Amino acid sequence: MNTTFLLYIDPGTGSMLFSILIGAAATLFFLAKAAFIKIKLFFSGKKDGSGIVDASYKPYVIYNEGNQYWNVFKPVVEEFEKRKLPLAYYTSSKTDPVFENKYEYVKAEYIGEGNAAFAKLNMLSAGFLLMTTPGLQVYQLKRSKNVKHYSHVLHMPNDATTYRLFGLDYFDSVLLTGDYQKADIQTLEEMRGINKKELVTVGCSYLDVLSEKIKSLPEEENHIFTVLVSPSWGEVGVLKKYGEKLLDPLSKTGWKIIVRPHPQSKKSEADMLSRLENRYKDNPNVEWDYNRDNIHSMKRADIMISDFSGIIFDYTFLCNKPVMYVNTDMDLRPYDAYDLNKQLWQFAILEKMGIKLEEKDFADIKNVIQNASDSPVLAAERKTAKETAWMNEGKAGEKIVDYMISKTANA
Repeated sequence: MNTTFLLYIDPGTGSMLFSILIGAAATLFFLAKAAFIKIKLFFSGKKDGSGIVDASYKPYVIYNEGNQYWNVFKPVVEEFEKRKLPLAYYTSSKTDPVFENKYEYVKAEYIGEGNAAFAKLNMLSAGFLLMTTPGLQVYQLKRSKNVKHYSHVLHMPNDATTYRLFGLDYFDSVLLTGDYQKADIQTLEEMRGINKKELVTVGCSYLDVLSEKIKSLPEEENHIFTVLVSPSWGEVGVLKKYGEKLLDPLSKTGWKIIVRPHPQSKKSEADMLSRLENRYKDNPNVEWDYNRDNIHSMKRADIMISDFSGIIFDYTFLCNKPVMYVNTDMDLRPYDAYDLNKQLWQFAILEKMGIKLEEKDFADIKNVIQNASDSPVLAAERKTAKETAWMNEGKAGEKIVDYMISKTANA
């Protein structure tokens, strides 16, 4: 009697297994490559006082996980090029803007995505590795014994503790946008009994880039009053939580309404976005913005509506215009900030420089916005926030490279 057994693997499990297999294959590939290089060097007799010369060693390395972080690294890359210093630039994007430039001293290389990229980085040999990717030594991204210094550069001027748990714990240094970010990181170090990191205030490199770009944009002809809706993503993001309740009354104001979803929404909330886009497809005043840079929409907007998204600070610092925020009760439990048991700076300052918008205001939102005009008090609070969170304005690239050189020279 023949018996046939059928094995069913659900799509989620299959995807996970496939990811594990790909990661294992990539790891074996780079291990084999590293072993080959060591054998080749051994028989060539190229040694120094400590043993075999490591031909793969690079003094300075940047890892960019996606195009959205190019503006963070652009000033650093250009500073290396200006100083005629070699820089290895690894990226997980085939369309990284770095490839559009013909740098002489910056060598860019696509190293794959996800596990393939981590396998490469986990066996890296370098003096200094700079990245925006959090979670070092927490998930797949591990410290290589041949990397002397791991540094995380913040890509936001708001609280440094809004990363997922332990996001910054195992770096050697964190490069800050403002001095205020130091205290909370140091508190977590004491609470968790982990090594103290070097906390260096360098400024905000991507804001330096956007500041120059936005100045070059022309003023809009035949401008009509414009509202920019630019939320975060997830269950408590404005679009996810309120959707039509907010956009319906806005769409009836006769104003231009620009909706700029968080980049992650396109991946994680595609059905929700598709539903909303279809709902307003026949309204010429409702516009959707998915451009990489947010400056075009910010330049046109007279006021922004958001939640806890970091774009609030981009808008106020670059445009110096009023913001309205919807209190969506952000759940801090998955984040480092939860362990601090205190109000975040970004929420405290938002209450001072922003205008609170409640759900009961949605039905009469045109009058609410018209009556919520700017004031000297709000302008003064925006100025204070900018001075606090965006230090060394225009100099972040220079400050970052100075620090990288100082750490490698002293290694």
